[in-house]
Amino acid sequence: MKITKLISTQSIISCIGLLFLSAFEGQSQNLNTNKVIQKADLLIENKPENTIDKNIRSVFQDRNGNYWIGTNGADVYRYDGKTITLFTTKDGLADNQVISIQEDGDGNLWFESSSFAISKFDGKKCSILSDTIHVTNGTNIEWQSKKSDLWFYGGSGVFNYCANSIDYLPFIPRSSIKQIIQPFSLSRYSVYCILKDSNGNVWFGTQAEGICKFDGNSLTWFKEKGLAGPAVLGIFEDSKHNLWFGNNGGGLFQYDGKNLRNLTEEKGLSNPDFRTTGTSNSTSLARVYCINEDRSGNIWIGTVDAGVWKYDGINLTNYGMKDGLTSDAVNTIYKDKSGELWFGTDSNGIYKFNGTTFTECNWQ
Repeated sequence: MKITKLISTQSIISCIGLLFLSAFEGQSQNLNTNKVIQKADLLIENKPENTIDKNIRSVFQDRNGNYWIGTNGADVYRYDGKTITLFTTKDGLADNQVISIQEDGDGNLWFESSSFAISKFDGKKCSILSDTIHVTNGTNIEWQSKKSDLWFYGGSGVFNYCANSIDYLPFIPRSSIKQIIQPFSLSRYSVYCILKDSNGNVWFGTQAEGICKFDGNSLTWFKEKGLAGPAVLGIFEDSKHNLWFGNNGGGLFQYDGKNLRNLTEEKGLSNPDFRTTGTSNSTSLARVYCINEDRSGNIWIGTVDAGVWKYDGINLTNYGMKDGLTSDAVNTIYKDKSGELWFGTDSNGIYKFNGTTFTECNWQ
C-alpha cells in the first residue's frame, strides 16, 4: 500500500475568517466570501508508507466505493482499496478538521468542520465555499426543503444547499432576537448533527435546545426527558423507522413517532455527576456521540467514555478495551454499502467488529 499527498499547483490565500456579518436592521443580506478557489493536481508524489491519522471524526463511502476518512486535525483521506490520498488545507479544504462528509447528486463530496467551514471536492479539485451566502430572516416562508438538497451545521441554525446556492436559516426569526443570527458563532442553537429521514423530514441536534424537526412547513422542538441541556451529537433512523438521538450527558433516546423514551434512564445507566461536575463514568450510557444499526437490526451506540454499546431491543451489552478496542472514546459509527460497521475512535483509529472482538483496520 502507498500513501500519496496532493500538492497544490499555485499559491493560495486562505478564505477562512473572511466572512463578515454587518448589522441587520430587519432585512436579509447577501454575504460574499473572497472567491478564492484552491486547485490541486491529481498527479501526485509518493510518500513513505504510512497510516491514516488515528483521531477519527467521520467515515463515508462514495458512489464509486472509495472511503473518505475525516480526522480531527490531519484533514481528510481517500482510500480506494489500494492507495491512500491525503487532502489538506493546502489543497483547498476549508479546515483541517472534517467532522461531516456528504455526496451530492452530481458526485461532488462536501466536507464540514466544527467551525462550520464548508469545502467541496468535484473529483479534480477542492474549493472553499465561495458562492454567495444568503442569510435569511428565518421566517417560515424562507425555510424550504427539497429532495436533492444538502444540509450543513450552522452557528444558530443551518445552511441549506440547493440549486448551486446556499441559504443560512436561523432557527429563531431575526425579528424575535438579533443576538443569535450569526452563522459562524456558537450558541445554544448551534447544530452538531443532521438527519433527513425516510419521509423527508429533516432533524437537527443542537448545542443546548434539544432536537428540532423540520417537516417542510414548520419547526417542532423536542426538549423533554433530558434531551435539552447537553449537546445532541447523534441522530439515526433505524430500519423500523424509529429515530434515535444521542445526547452528551442525557444519554440514548428513542422516538417512535409518538413517544420519546430515554433508554439510559430506563436502564439505570445515567451519570448525573457529568452534568454537575463534568465527571465521566466508564460504566454509564450518558455521553452518546454516535448511533448506527447492524445487518441484524441491533443498534450500536458509541460513547466518549464507555466504549460501544449494543442494543438488541431488550438488552444492552457493553464493549470496551477488553474486547479489542484501544479507546473508550468512539466518535463515529458508519455503515458502508455492504452493511459493515466502521467504528472511528478519538485517538486510536478505526475498528471493525467480527462478532466477538474488535480489530483495527490496517488499510492493506
